Amino acid sequence: MMQSVEVFERAGTFQLAGAAQGHALVLSQPLSFWGGIDAETGDIIDHSHPGLGQNVAGKILVMPSGRGSSSSSSVLAEAIRRGTAPAGILMERPDPILAVGAIVAEFLYDIRMPLVVCDIAGIVSGERVAIGIGADGGAIVKIIER
Repeated sequence: MMQSVEVFERAGTFQLAGAAQGHALVLSQPLSFWGGIDAETGDIIDHSHPGLGQNVAGKILVMPSGRGSSSSSSVLAEAIRRGTAPAGILMERPDPILAVGAIVAEFLYDIRMPLVVCDIAGIVSGERVAIGIGADGGAIVKIIER
């Protein structure tokens, strides 16, 4: 049973601002959405990725960074449109390609998926994570259930 206790709070920088909650899906390696995610289901389909077979839909995806290709932006935007994208993405390094996909989806479909650059150490798959907007407009990341 998960505890409803705030375990930590840390600041981050938005690539696309917004609020979201979901269970963490922590990936040890960067993931390309082009050829790595099935936009119809949200399943990880990259056979060389350790996350193969896991599903990103509605999760807070946590990973070191994205992994190109420039077509990843269109796959992410399509997954956001279909409702099979992560609820939000946390990364250690900025990714302009994923940011473009999230920004395009917000513009075309009026659906916002926050993208945050922050320290991801200590976040474990299955924990419930909340992304919020701080008083200064920066990102606040909290584990709300462990």
